[in-house]
Amino acid sequence: MKALSLLPSCAFLALAACSPADGPAITTPGSPAAVATTLTAAEKAKIGQKIWQNESAGSRDGLTAWNDGEAFPSLGIGHFIWYPAGQNGPYTESFPQFIRFAQQQGAQPPALARQADAPWPNKAAFQRAFHGAEMTALRTWLANNVSLQTDFIIAKSRASLPKILQAAGPDAARVKANYERVATSARGQYALIDYVNFKGEGINPNERYHGQGWGLLQVLQEMKGTATGPAAAVEFSQAAKTVMARRVANSGGKDQRWHAGWQNRCATYAQPL
Repeated sequence: MKALSLLPSCAFLALAACSPADGPAITTPGSPAAVATTLTAAEKAKIGQKIWQNESAGSRDGLTAWNDGEAFPSLGIGHFIWYPAGQNGPYTESFPQFIRFAQQQGAQPPALARQADAPWPNKAAFQRAFHGAEMTALRTWLANNVSLQTDFIIAKSRASLPKILQAAGPDAARVKANYERVATSARGQYALIDYVNFKGEGINPNERYHGQGWGLLQVLQEMKGTATGPAAAVEFSQAAKTVMARRVANSGGKDQRWHAGWQNRCATYAQPL
């Protein structure tokens, strides 16, 4: 089967001009992020379906969600965050980035999705609108554009490495080597792609408990081995479990309810696609 680059060539051109605020920027060949950048069409499709399964059990209703205890909705297969007007939470807002990416690829998102802020001020308003025409049309559009969302998530993952290496400081060489070890298999690429969408790059100072983060940087720092291929993906899976368990412990009980689900998700990184 023909191997595909992580993004179509047009995406490289469109994203190269983006500022960080506009979405992920793609690096040029030969840069630190330009490693293990091929996936077959079947592998990419499997990754998209696995991310959708991870976030909302692959359900169409799960494409528009508002989790209990959160001040924002989570949309799409990757549960991209979209803040209502006046909200400025600690997590990186990614739904507007995805919509800009989609438009750069020639897609036409529904008018609802093109608004600057999420139009629902709270979960109650979101639930009242859930079965309305606008949100139903948004779910239909998202369900029909899984590949586009997968491309966006892959772009985020690819663009994350230079920023992670800069944040790693003297540990950068080891972090880069660990990234490259994991990226030598399709399941490893899935792990890198999913985790950065799941828990971020690990460089946002607001995403810390007791000074300890839980993003991709922290997982790569946790890895101690030298194996490549599927064995490196297994090691990444275990490191991710360790980092997530540390987050739960540092949360003072706040994140305990998510612990089992987070561990299950990290376990998928050790499994074949």
